Amino acid sequence: MVYKAVVVDVDGTITYRDRSLDCRAVEALRSLEVPVVIATGNILCFARSVSKLVGTGGIVIAENGGIVECGVVDYDMAHIKKCEEAFEFLSRHFTLERLDAENRKTEIGLRRNLDVEKAGQMLMKEFPELDLVDTGFAVHIKSKKVNKGTGLKRIAELMGLDAKDFVAIGDSPNDIEMLEVSGLVWLWGMRIPI
Repeated sequence: MVYKAVVVDVDGTITYRDRSLDCRAVEALRSLEVPVVIATGNILCFARSVSKLVGTGGIVIAENGGIVECGVVDYDMAHIKKCEEAFEFLSRHFTLERLDAENRKTEIGLRRNLDVEKAGQMLMKEFPELDLVDTGFAVHIKSKKVNKGTGLKRIAELMGLDAKDFVAIGDSPNDIEMLEVSGLVWLWGMRIPI
């Protein structure tokens, strides 16, 4: 099969642990003769900046699939209210520090200074429709209906493609759904069971 596009995670995949860019990865992405989509759990302005720095053309998936951009910005704020309620609930049990609160539209990002396993168990009981995802760089309170896989499907549709037309490259638990819906998977760093 000939693949028509690539979707690549950022943190830990094209960056080192300290979040500095892996220049070899950037060169490899720039050399491709197909569109490259940047996918991140981070906010839209970060995704746009990475795309600009890497030179990939501005097609992005941000907030773990909650926001996509391919000529137009598309996002669904239907789940943010539940995420806010979950944040308030968890705040009664943990000291939480929000990340980029003013810029996040579809989920809540948290600093990694809490017992994620315990918080996840509590969240599952009170808010079964939500996930608590630790990417190794941040913790995300997000809808189970939104992930990088759903984001990839939306981007593919906007590009006139199918998700199976993509090669997906990732390394983290928040990449799993993106890897599952793509046509070909490259695991970077092998931190996830797939």
